[in-house]
Amino acid sequence: MPSANPLICPVQLLRLNAQADTPKYQQLYDSVIRNIEQRLVGPGYRLPSIFEVSSEFDVSHGTVEKAYRLLQANGIINSVNGKGYYIKHTGIDQKLTVFLLFNKLSAHKKLIYDAFVASLGPDATVQLHVYYNDFERFRDLLQQQDDRDLTHYVIIPHFFDQEDKARQLIDQLPKHKLLVLDKLMEGIRGRYAAVYQNFKADIDSALTEALPLLTKYRKLTILFPNQTYLPKAILNGFFAFCSQHGFGAQLISSIDTEPIEAQTAYITLMEDDLVPLVKKIRQTPYRLGQDVGILSYNDTPVKEIILDGITVMSTDFEQMGRTAAQLIRENRSDHIENPFRLIVRHSL
Repeated sequence: MPSANPLICPVQLLRLNAQADTPKYQQLYDSVIRNIEQRLVGPGYRLPSIFEVSSEFDVSHGTVEKAYRLLQANGIINSVNGKGYYIKHTGIDQKLTVFLLFNKLSAHKKLIYDAFVASLGPDATVQLHVYYNDFERFRDLLQQQDDRDLTHYVIIPHFFDQEDKARQLIDQLPKHKLLVLDKLMEGIRGRYAAVYQNFKADIDSALTEALPLLTKYRKLTILFPNQTYLPKAILNGFFAFCSQHGFGAQLISSIDTEPIEAQTAYITLMEDDLVPLVKKIRQTPYRLGQDVGILSYNDTPVKEIILDGITVMSTDFEQMGRTAAQLIRENRSDHIENPFRLIVRHSL
């Protein structure tokens, strides 16, 4: 029960930008969370009354009520009849319970998961779910979860289709609990955490670094499946690089029906495309790393061995997991671009 003379959160600590796209109730909600994170207010502080906030920012009582109801639903504040709204907790001493949504299982996702769990520490609980790039499964997993049981949602948002609907669902989650991993989604409002790949810039920088090795080829061919969750930004970076440096650029969806051409470097994005490509090259007289080249996305141990080593460009998946855990532990809402690197081997 609040004391007779409670600490008071001044209305001036709240922030609202009438020109912003973010709804006003969400801005008020985020403002309270930000003040808590910055230790400007804490448990026992009384929030300004609905009338005070409405008068200060010239917004309707309903807008303020919506922000306060959302704070109350997420356990941040409680209401005392006839006295007002009080901050309940800061979340600092709350045990971390993370709802982790992966789009698929792979060796790379295991690297993220292991680093994430290890960096969060033994007192955290991580609930791993996989939705296999399927929106309906993603939606069902979210709707089956009680938000009151969770401190955070960590989501890798890759979908075969219905991405707009997925974005709307994600946008409805409490932003102070949200961390978007691997890929940024436009249209998610408010302050939330993210650790992401810059897909367009990453492929352009990796190919630029590999430029001295690529000059022996006249054409670059990228394998990009028709039905895929892969970001189109990868293609934008690929074609921009080829145009800037005078390479022929080819996009194919499958290697099965394509002849292997000399003076061509092939870029594979999916693990399933690498082995068929290697098999077809071995049936030709062409020398790998001289007549034809291979550049593959995302490193795995087997790529160090195949044909004496496959050149790869890859994000640092372990770093991605560690950074995500750090943002959660420190209650930060930063957007951090994950490191990307080129590893040169025999195939280029």
